[in-house]
Amino acid sequence: MAQAGKGKLNYRCPSCFMRDLDIDMFYDSDKGEYYCIRCQYTGTEEDVLAKNQLARFRYRDMMKRFSMEDFETFDK
Repeated sequence: MAQAGKGKLNYRCPSCFMRDLDIDMFYDSDKGEYYCIRCQYTGTEEDVLAKNQLARFRYRDMMKRFSMEDFETFDK
């Protein structure tokens, strides 16, 4: 079996990331694509970046501070 090498950057697997798993992807220079050894996801750099951008919607308000007034509107 060929040795897996890390790519230029440590990309996270979008499929695993959607399930709250933080798994690094490996780069196959022969095929020119990234792959995950946990879930068998493969994709080009553009594909990985696009799908990771979709996963970020979950964390868009992580740095926002909420007050009690923000949640009181949901009770009514």
